[in-house]
Amino acid sequence: MSTQAAPPLEKPRRAERRKPPSAALYEVVVPLVATAVAFLVWEAICQAFKVPSYLVPPPSAIWNDTIAIGPTVFWHSMATLKTVLLGFLFSIAISLPLAVLLTASPAIASAVYPFLVWTQSVPKVALAPILVVVLGSNELPRIVITVLVAFFPLVISSATGLMSVPPELIELSRACRASKWSELWRIRLPYAIPFIFAGLKVAISLAVVGAVVAEFVNADSGLGFLIVTSTAFFKVPVAFGALIILSIMGVVLFQIVVIAERVFFPWSSGNAPVAS
Repeated sequence: MSTQAAPPLEKPRRAERRKPPSAALYEVVVPLVATAVAFLVWEAICQAFKVPSYLVPPPSAIWNDTIAIGPTVFWHSMATLKTVLLGFLFSIAISLPLAVLLTASPAIASAVYPFLVWTQSVPKVALAPILVVVLGSNELPRIVITVLVAFFPLVISSATGLMSVPPELIELSRACRASKWSELWRIRLPYAIPFIFAGLKVAISLAVVGAVVAEFVNADSGLGFLIVTSTAFFKVPVAFGALIILSIMGVVLFQIVVIAERVFFPWSSGNAPVAS
């Protein structure tokens, strides 16, 4: 009797998350078309009802007046972008270690959480003049305001992610006598990645808001400063142009965080592979 060897088992292929071209096109084209239609409707309403430009300028006037001072607008945009990025980076540097500290000890969490809530309950517009007196009339108060606005959701989401590990894994790591550092690096942080990036997406959006709020109070450059000076001299189209640039800046920075998550952590829950 002859025996036939069984064919070797094939290694399961790793499922890859691939979006169909139509879905990717849908995500890009539909928002652009909707935005274009909104601007066209805005232009038509302003032209049809003869709305004064010093009240609500049409998109054409916003474009013309903003392009006319293009180098100045670009300089103010770079000043705001610098404040946003510095505040965002400092908020990351503060939030992640603080989240680890909060999850390491219930006593520390009970002591620190009231101060975190206090930083969010104080209106930043009221705090900004005090920071100017304490820190001086320079860029530092603007960065501090941006950090105070952006870091809170990142701390909360990161701490939530670090505490979301199944208890069985923690018990297993302790049974294997893993160190606290190994437990944090190999178990807690991978589970916290989706939560951390959720906080980063909120933080980068709030960083733009914080930078503009700080520029309203104390600045000699930036889009917030440009909005204040433009409205003071009734150059409303320029103020609207600065507002649109701020919106575009926030969307672009948000998408950069989304792309970074997809590229560096494709296994996170928000980018989970889809079996085919």
